[in-house]
Amino acid sequence: MHRGGSLVSPTIAYETWGKLNQNRDNAVLIFTGMSPPAHAASSVEDPTPGWWEEMIGPGRPLDTRRYFIICVNSLGSCFGSTGPASIDPRTGELYRLTFPVLSLEDVARGGYEVIKHLGVNRLKATVGPSMGGMSALAFEILFPGMSEGFVSMSSGPRALPFSIALRSLQREMIRKDPGWMGGDYPRDAVPLTGMRLARKLGMITYRSAEEWRLRFGRERTTSPDANGYGFGMTFEIEAYLEHHANKFTGQFDPNCYLYLSRASDLFDVAEHGGSVEIGLGKVRVKRALIVGVTTDFLFPIYQQRELAEGLGAPGREVEFVELNSLQGHDSFLVDMDSYRPLIARFFA
Repeated sequence: MHRGGSLVSPTIAYETWGKLNQNRDNAVLIFTGMSPPAHAASSVEDPTPGWWEEMIGPGRPLDTRRYFIICVNSLGSCFGSTGPASIDPRTGELYRLTFPVLSLEDVARGGYEVIKHLGVNRLKATVGPSMGGMSALAFEILFPGMSEGFVSMSSGPRALPFSIALRSLQREMIRKDPGWMGGDYPRDAVPLTGMRLARKLGMITYRSAEEWRLRFGRERTTSPDANGYGFGMTFEIEAYLEHHANKFTGQFDPNCYLYLSRASDLFDVAEHGGSVEIGLGKVRVKRALIVGVTTDFLFPIYQQRELAEGLGAPGREVEFVELNSLQGHDSFLVDMDSYRPLIARFFA
């Protein structure tokens, strides 16, 4: 592992769409944000819609008639890849907090092992939104020249103090829940209160204040919380956050959340050479697309600009796009009318 420790025979879960060509150089590797699985799009094996359904498939921006699309589930996650919720083969027990310190460099290495396993000679591009953008950037630094192109959306070369502070509070919410039990909670009794609060704070940071104003205003719920002693859910925005929090807590393992959240904080391109400029200088792609959103306060637009400028090099085509989407950080998931043309043009 990048920061010490080791794993024995770890598993990296992945899904693919399309076919690898004869030269084995038409593959596109996608790294996900913190919480999604490798199921980015539907397939014959799994017809349920994926988290990037409108982007992947025949005739879509990531056209599976031309490209072999690979999406990996991050090492440390709980959707098939080895993480704190997995069994340590050395002890027969769950890793829990004995899992080594996780870095996004480890996530990038997991993606590299997958493409080696699949026999890919060279990637058409690495793609990543949010945490996935940092993982994809780590991949480009660790394995220079493996990719022809690089696409980063709402990401950056390092975690900023504001984002670190927010994630730190989310982790504290989980750890302060008595049900967390120092990370030794039973599988069927996770710390639900801590996870719900962490997810609510996350949802607030993923969207913009302007979207909340236009979408919910001051609308009241039709069934106020009678058990809130006057402080329960009254407004529609409160009910919205409660719904998404409850939905998330049944899907994601708390310890995995802690590890991936901390890995995002720890990432810093400057560790690969002494400065962000030197670190970015190790990237060897021919083309790059950097997309930022003006309403994203988790990864501010100036971070995207810094990344685009840092990747500028003689003979390299770097496009920086600034979107005015209302959906803030989550725009890459929901504002497909803005993102589809950009991705389609890059891969055309």
